[in-house]
Amino acid sequence: MVAQMLQRPALVLNRSWQPVNVAAVARALVLLWNESARVVDPTDYQLYAWEDWSKLRPRDDEHFIQAVRFRLRVPEVITLTGYDRLPSAAVAFSRRNIFKRDHYTCQYCGRQPGGEELTIDHVVPRAQGGESRWDNCVLACMPCNHRKADRTPQQAKLRLRKQPVQPKWNPLYTAHEVRMESWSKFISEAYWNVELAK
Repeated sequence: MVAQMLQRPALVLNRSWQPVNVAAVARALVLLWNESARVVDPTDYQLYAWEDWSKLRPRDDEHFIQAVRFRLRVPEVITLTGYDRLPSAAVAFSRRNIFKRDHYTCQYCGRQPGGEELTIDHVVPRAQGGESRWDNCVLACMPCNHRKADRTPQQAKLRLRKQPVQPKWNPLYTAHEVRMESWSKFISEAYWNVELAK
């Protein structure tokens, strides 16, 4: 139970209270202990240092970590004391993110056969100079990928369902399956993309 609580996500704000990361509770507590962060109470925005936070008792509906002599409330939001730059919002080009962007769906026929039966296809094949980039890679089921082979969709008489583009979602928040209600006070609704987080 303690290990599970320590792995829960905590939203990390910079000192200007802008979201910059999501960390495990274990990391958030280390930052709190080292005085590199303060816990933000999302109900009244009060800040707590380790000494104050460790004295607070959890309410009946709150998550906690059982220590030897006391119960420690699990922080959901922390703010850093000395970090004020914003993170890059660019989504890393990766196999996992291509699957998320394309919703585990073949971009030629629209089937969703499951992850094991999907491959990454180069719209302009590498044999014809195509590169591995957001705008040239899509998911394809094995039959469509086999049919297309080393040809362009036009040459193979296939049609893309939509043009591939770099996604706009913020990877910091969609990487975590748990969505904390308390985070909504700090993260604009535009950052949440429920479909991509699935």
